Amino acid sequence: MSCSETLPTEGTLPEWAQTALDGCAAEFAGFDRVSRINTARVLDAFARRRVSARHFHGSTGYGYDDLGRDALDALWADVFGAEDALVRTQFVSGTHAIACALRAAVPLQDGYLSLVGEPYDTLRGVMPYTAAPVRADGTPDWDAIENALRARAYPAALIQRSRGYSERKTLSIADIGRLIRLAKSICPEIVTVVDNCYGEFCETEEPPQAGADLTAGSLIKNPGGSLAPAGGYVAGRKELVQKAAEALTVPGVGRECGATLTDARLLYQGLFLAPHMVAQALKTVAFAARALHTKGYDVSPKPGEPRGDIIQSVAFGGADQLLAFVRGIQAASPVDSFVSPEPWAMPGYADKVVMAAGAFVQGSSIELSCDAPMREPYRAYLQGGVPFEAGLLGVIRAVDS
Repeated sequence: MSCSETLPTEGTLPEWAQTALDGCAAEFAGFDRVSRINTARVLDAFARRRVSARHFHGSTGYGYDDLGRDALDALWADVFGAEDALVRTQFVSGTHAIACALRAAVPLQDGYLSLVGEPYDTLRGVMPYTAAPVRADGTPDWDAIENALRARAYPAALIQRSRGYSERKTLSIADIGRLIRLAKSICPEIVTVVDNCYGEFCETEEPPQAGADLTAGSLIKNPGGSLAPAGGYVAGRKELVQKAAEALTVPGVGRECGATLTDARLLYQGLFLAPHMVAQALKTVAFAARALHTKGYDVSPKPGEPRGDIIQSVAFGGADQLLAFVRGIQAASPVDSFVSPEPWAMPGYADKVVMAAGAFVQGSSIELSCDAPMREPYRAYLQGGVPFEAGLLGVIRAVDS
């Protein structure tokens, strides 16, 4: 059965979907407001850095004197409120960028403190760490964090903004600021590193503006605006960004090498579009939350709750329903809609993972995607959805599945 036979046409929606959509009006207005504020900040930064067509040409070989690459670093730092930034397609993933940030902050043998539970699955093998637990309600355990900080002088603290494959709450910028202030009050020299994946442009500030020493993430999530073909970024204190560059390349070379083999315009234009694209993705997941909640599923965040990232989790309670939902998302995707996702041993994960990712950029999470570890309570993690119209139709297809 093709998508055209099952998706609504001519602007009509199933009654349950229209009701859910109508209930999202206040949330959507909030997303649009944040997008306007963030777009103004990005636009001002483009003007301040005098971006022109000459910055869009790539480079080859070692990449010395790559004008566009160096200007993009400065532009990114402005947008994120940081002293410096490193934006490179040589980062193979968000995990790679975060790992380089951690290596800039932590002597390899010393390890770091994760302030909000276990770090994301793919980060657990980077270096030793200790995890402060979270409360039963998924919020930071402030007493446990304070006790851990007083028990040992850790060189760095990791703050993972998004929930990953866990049940904890996504952190707001206010939460991140409070965690940083607590850590610095006990250990003034501690370096705070924020895993910012999925959270960029969901609020009107970024972690460096809340006091983070380093923040890192992926270009094929929020800040690439669905156009960046690969890469990641690190932003924060200048001397730490330089160390992260040396972790990416080699000491003594750092940021001076690394050719921009792709069309640099995609990186610039993706950043310019990112606030709008993030708002589109937030609308998709907010609609999904309301629609699935109405159908009786356990969703997080709940309809109307504040959102700090573009992820919506849904507990299905069983493998069959989970797989049907993920396959419904794939079937409503623009790329590989004919593929039926199967669980597989994905590198870096303890459990088999099933993933719907019918995206123009492989693995892009700002485009509509859905993945899940095959373990109880069989919770799916829906991400992205741009443009919103396509995300809306994709969710409807998945719910019907």
